[in-house]
Amino acid sequence: MSRSKHCASPGLPFIPQQFSQPVLWMMQFALPVLFRLRLKPWLPVGISRVKVVNAERLALLYHKFQLGQVRFILAFRHPEVDDPFSMLYLLSKAVPQAARQHHIKLRSPVHSHFVYDRGMTIWAGDWLGWLFSRLGGIPIHRGKRLDRTGIRVARELLLNGQFPLAIAPEGATNGHSEAVSPLEPGVAQLGFWCAEDLHKKGRAEQVYIVPIGIRYRYPRPIWSQIDRLLSRLEQETGLLPLAQAKGLTNESLTNEGLTNESLIKDLRYQRVLRLADHLLSEMEGFYRRFYPQFLKPELDSDRKPDESGNQRLMGRLNALLEAALGAAEVHFQLDAEGTIIDRCRRLEEAGWNAMYREDLSATFEALPPFQRGLANWGAEEAEIRLRHMRLVESFVAVTADYLQTQPTAERFAETALLMFDLVARIKGDDMPARPRLGWRHSHITVGEPICVSDRHAVYQQNHTAAKQAVAELTQDLQIALNRMAAQELS
Repeated sequence: MSRSKHCASPGLPFIPQQFSQPVLWMMQFALPVLFRLRLKPWLPVGISRVKVVNAERLALLYHKFQLGQVRFILAFRHPEVDDPFSMLYLLSKAVPQAARQHHIKLRSPVHSHFVYDRGMTIWAGDWLGWLFSRLGGIPIHRGKRLDRTGIRVARELLLNGQFPLAIAPEGATNGHSEAVSPLEPGVAQLGFWCAEDLHKKGRAEQVYIVPIGIRYRYPRPIWSQIDRLLSRLEQETGLLPLAQAKGLTNESLTNEGLTNESLIKDLRYQRVLRLADHLLSEMEGFYRRFYPQFLKPELDSDRKPDESGNQRLMGRLNALLEAALGAAEVHFQLDAEGTIIDRCRRLEEAGWNAMYREDLSATFEALPPFQRGLANWGAEEAEIRLRHMRLVESFVAVTADYLQTQPTAERFAETALLMFDLVARIKGDDMPARPRLGWRHSHITVGEPICVSDRHAVYQQNHTAAKQAVAELTQDLQIALNRMAAQELS
């Protein structure tokens, strides 16, 4: 990894939402272009079509919302960075169209407030904070255990805002259209808080959480693009191409019948496994050399006789992720408690506290050079240690059978792109420009709304009951999103 150049900064100020309808109109007008172009790199390869299922469900909820009968949260899947464009299309195009078709009266604009990670403005620039605030966005310090200001504003907007509230309950992209990361409990908690606030004010609105599934598929074959990406990864990681390692040429491939599509796919699958094994070996070597206390050498006795190759790879990956978390946690003096997501969030909080010094905000500009240098040193150390956490975050949704059970082009592409992200970050590129493999279709499914108000009586019994109610609601939302992620696409 390249040497960190991160310098200490004052604490990041809260960016208040200042919804502007002209800015929303501008984004809606630009949406077709945004779908087709990406800022980095400038390529006319994006989303060519959006299909929405059950948009009338959302149209009816918006109708009730505008009549003052309901409040609700849009809990949407977050597999890719393109998801905000899909959500903008859903609300600005699909829902109004469904309302017209089903004779449901809606006032314009149909929009939502939304929660976004305050850290996005760091790597993208201050312009993004300006834009998001004008679109009704609320920044949350995702790493903070309790971002009081962000949560207070989100809670107030959910209760009294002009629009519903949209949140990605996974907390971050996972790169998998058909695999949902473990959900964070914030969406369920906000839902119960809203029901509680309405009850205290004597208001009769019902509170709902609406699961929104988002998936992407390639309408045309992209196998040649996938093969080129795998070749690029093999070259950049010093791995001899599989065909060359086996001594195969184009002529021998033909003679051996490997032009058969199923055999070619099998060879491609072997390339992915071989590349994954190579990357794991290299990363294991790194951690065993520099962090030997967290990753011990694997012994033959550790292997299970009935363990498949995929299961062994997953076992190694999980051990590697544990080592990465340990390497970061020991630096920040944190205990290894809770789920992987919990540990990632605690690490992010500790890192942000070292990089964005709220304790020095009032006197930061007056710091003597020596104290400024010490603050920068601490920030650099924190930024480097957080790279271990980013590694874990990127692979938290990877499973042993995701590619094996359904070796589709989409799953091959997702797996190869995750490995590309890893290689790019190790090379020192914290904002890797992902290769564009081809035009994609976005499939959006509006799930059955989950009523939070029906569970409020149990939630308000006592602290234990409230905690259990949040956990059960989060689990029900997980099941709903999992179901939509597994649905066949037409």
